[in-house]
Amino acid sequence: MDNLKIGNYIQNLRKKAGLTQKDLADKLNISFQAVSKWETGESLPDTGILLDLADILGTSVDKLLCGGAVVAGERGLMKLEDVKTGFAHLEDIGRLFGANCTFFTGMIEGINEKMNIDILGYLKEPRTREVMYAEVLIQGILEGRTVDIDEIEAEFTNKKMVETIRKYLMKTGE
Repeated sequence: MDNLKIGNYIQNLRKKAGLTQKDLADKLNISFQAVSKWETGESLPDTGILLDLADILGTSVDKLLCGGAVVAGERGLMKLEDVKTGFAHLEDIGRLFGANCTFFTGMIEGINEKMNIDILGYLKEPRTREVMYAEVLIQGILEGRTVDIDEIEAEFTNKKMVETIRKYLMKTGE
């Protein structure tokens, strides 16, 4: 870990949020000197406050500990093919368990209620299916993950969705 890079990232996010070192320290119930030490690379935040710190600064713990860089590998990059496979597996559960199986109906009802949609109806139509793919990708971006925008451009037919995804990437600094 590069303490100075992490410290600079914390400082940039703190300033972007309009917080002084004391403001940030007060929110975390620590001293402003601790925040100063992070920002100069003298020390790192205690693991017990990482989640709160990331939340306050509007970032993820992964990005925080990498000084703003997106973590590579499974947790960093979302592949559109994986999203498509995930939705296909969702549909497979209904086929494999039975459309009236309590596990399947409960899962679908939970998704529909949580998202206020008809997930199975959305998945039947290519246009709305693509919207579901975009929704998952955007949620991943908001959680600190990234996507290959070239892959999205090549695969998506809805160019407005591509631009929306691009805006979220830019907004999160990817």
